[in-house]
Amino acid sequence: MPTQQALVSQLVDRLRGTSEAMITDLVRLTLVQIDALDHDAATRSLLEASLSENVMAALNFLQQDFDPELLEAPSAAVAYARTLAQRDVPLSALVRAYRIGHSRVLDHAFAHLDALPAEHRVALVLDVVRRSALFIDHVCEQVGRAYEHERERWVASQGGVRQQWVGALLGAGPVDRAAAERALRYPLDAVHVACTLWPVGAMTSFDLVTAVDEVRAHAVAALRARAALVVPTDEREARLWLALPAGGERRWQGDLAPPEGTALHAAVGRPGAGLEGFRTSARQSARVREILTAKPAGAGGAGTARWVHYAAVAPVALMAGDLPAVRDFVTGTLGGLACRDARGATLRETLRVFLACRRSHTAAARALNLHRNSVQYRVRRATALLPDGPADDFNVRAALLAAHWLGDAVLA
Repeated sequence: MPTQQALVSQLVDRLRGTSEAMITDLVRLTLVQIDALDHDAATRSLLEASLSENVMAALNFLQQDFDPELLEAPSAAVAYARTLAQRDVPLSALVRAYRIGHSRVLDHAFAHLDALPAEHRVALVLDVVRRSALFIDHVCEQVGRAYEHERERWVASQGGVRQQWVGALLGAGPVDRAAAERALRYPLDAVHVACTLWPVGAMTSFDLVTAVDEVRAHAVAALRARAALVVPTDEREARLWLALPAGGERRWQGDLAPPEGTALHAAVGRPGAGLEGFRTSARQSARVREILTAKPAGAGGAGTARWVHYAAVAPVALMAGDLPAVRDFVTGTLGGLACRDARGATLRETLRVFLACRRSHTAAARALNLHRNSVQYRVRRATALLPDGPADDFNVRAALLAAHWLGDAVLA
């Protein structure tokens, strides 16, 4: 009676006899089912080499029954994973290719079961499924690591080149615009919107790259942007520029909203045309970033991504360069309303919304989700704390806006 391993060996021998046709089938099926892997001829050739070496390595593993811990991913498979990392192909596409390949090879294997003893088929199937799954798990883990390491290296090297060109564009000196456009693959004659992106909480550099890329794709689709430029500032921050379509500046309503579930904060500048617009929007984005980081962490809700447009904080942005002066202005204008406590925060926010709603108690109640009488009561209490009363509306509104965005940094 043949042993289990002898039966597996027989099955593998049969598969070797049809391996060429099996690999051809795998290549075709992978390209049909995963569009992200269907690139140029050179990349398709790498895919074929990867699949071929993986199939032969899997057959050897099944036939020789050695310790899976000794498995090493085939060199062509590792090279293919690194190539995909450089092409911005998501790792999920590569993992899916391995799952498809695993399933298809099992289909080919089970087509040969009729030639084997019936009483051993169930045990043989279970053994082949278990061991082939071990192979896939070990190889996927290794090519996944190769992908991530290459992705980090590639992004870092590309990011360094981009940082140099962007630094030149943002500087005051002369710059070769045509060379910059070629290097960055980004049009400088467009209308630009700049964003600064950084994580809400702890995040690895690889996860930051992934999250920024998700925001880039979302923003390009939402704004129908002509192009996008991503430049890492450091391991905790990245800049994003979007080239708006024709007429985009006139239609801009500050309508770039965060993608669902994003783990990134965003500071968004106003649209600006040409190289000067590229620079101005970036400066505005940086000022918004300063404002948001001046406020204590969690002030906008722990774990909540805050996407703030320059238009919402423009007056504060003009003041925020001199925080001691802003603090003097806020405390002098708001008086007792500038206290760092929950009561003061509630009264300030109510008065700020009330004034923004043109002194309409009803509109403020809707905005704050409160009863109208509650708004009236809070406004009276807040007004009573103002040293000069509510007469100087502009100064009061400016001070409330500064306190809203800068928080404890400008409060008594």
